[in-house]
Amino acid sequence: MATVTIQAEEARRLVIQKLTKAGLKEESAVKVAEVLVHADLRNVNSHGVLRTEHYVNRIKAGGINLDAQVSFEKTGPVTGVVDGDDGFGHVIGEEAMKHAIEMARNNGVGMVTVFNSTHCGALSYFVQKATDAKLIGIAMSHTDKIVVPFGGKTSFLGTNPIAYGVPAKQKKPFILDMATSHAALGKILQAREEGTEIPEGWGVDENGAAVTDPNKVASLSPFGGPKGYGLSVIVDVFSGLLAGAAFGPHIGKMYEDLDKKRKLGHYFCVINPSYFTNPDVFIEQMDRMMEELQQVEPAPGFDRVYIPGEIEQINEEKNLKEGITIASTVYEFLTK
Repeated sequence: MATVTIQAEEARRLVIQKLTKAGLKEESAVKVAEVLVHADLRNVNSHGVLRTEHYVNRIKAGGINLDAQVSFEKTGPVTGVVDGDDGFGHVIGEEAMKHAIEMARNNGVGMVTVFNSTHCGALSYFVQKATDAKLIGIAMSHTDKIVVPFGGKTSFLGTNPIAYGVPAKQKKPFILDMATSHAALGKILQAREEGTEIPEGWGVDENGAAVTDPNKVASLSPFGGPKGYGLSVIVDVFSGLLAGAAFGPHIGKMYEDLDKKRKLGHYFCVINPSYFTNPDVFIEQMDRMMEELQQVEPAPGFDRVYIPGEIEQINEEKNLKEGITIASTVYEFLTK
């Protein structure tokens, strides 16, 4: 597959240019671009600038409210809800996390549900906002059905990602961001774009049989069998039912019905360690735990033990210097 490597700032500029030309306000376009480039810097290209074309198509079809009035209602000392007014999920998620952080600072915990949203991008971006404030962040989002329940033939659940962020002292924060499917749908789409096969176990065909051709994937598989399936249901409870949004097969489709509002839900939680323990000791112990994990003797075939999210952080440091690599077709869309 032909690729192009460009600097992160250039990628941001191109995305902003595309989105504003499609009618999105520059302030919102800047936020969307920031979240997309964040993913590409971490080599999570399935959630990067690759998504721009889809967003533009949905804007043109009327499936995203370009004049969304995002609102927050505080429902208790540590709780609140955000109505996204069918705008961009990246902007809506930022607003929700901002309020969750503020409540956690003042009262120890902040929990915010979101409704009337759209795809919000990589959840690692939002939990990192919490770790930047020396707080613990949790984020969940449901998606439209594409994953078979364990033992099932047809899809019912979404990839339903979940993310955690924990601050540290000297080391970079602990960031865990994962889909509850074996692989995110974006990785299947990326494989289709690149013309490459996928590992067995990522997806199944219409008969429920495992396939390695990304073009034959009808549904994805949950990771870890019944365990990933169970976690996926929990994500739908927190980001769907608790937010007053739809669940499973009732969620608006991402790549179909582009003219319809998706009405997605998200869940954000922020925890202030100082309300539970000495915060300085906490982050020092977090450093120590990660350091000791890295010192565990690697198994045959592995060079060393990595902390969850560490490889993505290494990628980010490298790509900030050398640039992000994207498919030539994506670059052509951004520049044409």
